[in-house]
Amino acid sequence: MYFKKLVGSRCYLSPINVEDYEKYTQWVNDMEVGVGMLFSSSMITPAREKDILVKLSNEYNFAIVDLEKDEAIGNIGFPRIDFINSVAEMGIFIGNKNYWGNGYGAEAIGLLLDFGFNILNMHNIYLKVFSYNKPAINCYKKAGFKEAGRIRGAKKIAGERYDEIYMDILAKEYESGYIKSLVEKKQNAGHGEGGIYR
Repeated sequence: MYFKKLVGSRCYLSPINVEDYEKYTQWVNDMEVGVGMLFSSSMITPAREKDILVKLSNEYNFAIVDLEKDEAIGNIGFPRIDFINSVAEMGIFIGNKNYWGNGYGAEAIGLLLDFGFNILNMHNIYLKVFSYNKPAINCYKKAGFKEAGRIRGAKKIAGERYDEIYMDILAKEYESGYIKSLVEKKQNAGHGEGGIYR
């Protein structure tokens, strides 16, 4: 079961459903999916993946769910957050290959950035990506990320070395969308439900 925490036009972000562990296990063991990720060299069993999802579900991580089909296609979130300095690392994973290149990742990133900057009040959100992952880099650039630096030759794969690129975006560089519209809607509603009770 999924719950609409942040809603876009084609997907929404929901708390992670741990019972999806078998689906995730299939995705992360698909080398075509895993080659762009940090876990490509790992052997991940259903039991291990369930443990990973339990950990992720207790932090600021979400399932990416197709709005029309109500089906999880991957996840996105903040695996590391420094609340003292308001800096967070973002990670995204689209496991269902049928959704690659169709804008779902970009929309999910937009929703997460909105949450990170306007609810968690982050100053800087950054990510890491390998230089051979051109589609991901282009997606991040469209979302407003800029290259902040790189570790040269940090990844060796298929006999070649590739850089690990750090990209980031600042709160002042992000234009609010979803959260701002909800606040404006609440301001103009003219009724008093939604008081603070917990």
